[in-house]
Amino acid sequence: MEEVLNQQQIARFIHEGFVRIDNAFPAALAAAARDILWQDLPADPDDPATWTQPVIRLGMYTQPPFVAAANTPVLHRAFDQLAGPGKWMPCKAMGTFPVRFPSPDDPGDAGWHVDVSFAGADAHNYLEWRVNRYSKGRALLMLFLFSDVGEQDAPTRIRPGSHLEVARELSAEGEGGLSLGELAARLAERPEGKVTLATGKAGTVYLCHPFLVHAAQPHHGREPRFLAQPPLFWKEGPGAGGIDNEDTPVAAAIRLGLNG
Repeated sequence: MEEVLNQQQIARFIHEGFVRIDNAFPAALAAAARDILWQDLPADPDDPATWTQPVIRLGMYTQPPFVAAANTPVLHRAFDQLAGPGKWMPCKAMGTFPVRFPSPDDPGDAGWHVDVSFAGADAHNYLEWRVNRYSKGRALLMLFLFSDVGEQDAPTRIRPGSHLEVARELSAEGEGGLSLGELAARLAERPEGKVTLATGKAGTVYLCHPFLVHAAQPHHGREPRFLAQPPLFWKEGPGAGGIDNEDTPVAAAIRLGLNG
């Protein structure tokens, strides 16, 4: 079967932490998903006067348009190339939608962070959720664009190469790793460096290393932004990433960071 990502794209994933796939799922699926999401929003798609909050978070979605968007042949082949054939679980839900509206107000959630992947001592306290050097639980961070996202439309900010720094931060922390709060505090001490914006047409997907540092931002555009950020889960435990022994781009990037 034809590969989706060429060697240059895979090298970029290893060194910069992400790769962009245009037309990863049909725009018609994105439109069908938006129709469902609007039904759950306390706002009218045709009346900007009702868009009174900078961000509204919607829950997990398992309807056919969402599941189909996450499981196109193009994406499955890319998952195989980055995480390894047979090592990941197909997505059965699209995850949380932070729907962002044009607003002069601070959304209050625009700090740099890494998505954590397993519970700490208090599973109900998300600040105590954790990430470790094996990327326990998470094979990829994914950004699914369900609306067109330009530079003014609150695109996710990405720090290229930051996943290598995070690997080094986690290198001495063992199985327990670091909590969301602990890692965020360390990241706050580092210079921001280069920033890339996750822009694109509806149907674009960014496949990112699970350690990639990223952040939201205020919406200065004209239309609401619909984006989902589901994880791709490993099939098995923390060793499923092949961090020490297997030759996958996810593992190669972690080793590069640990040895850098």
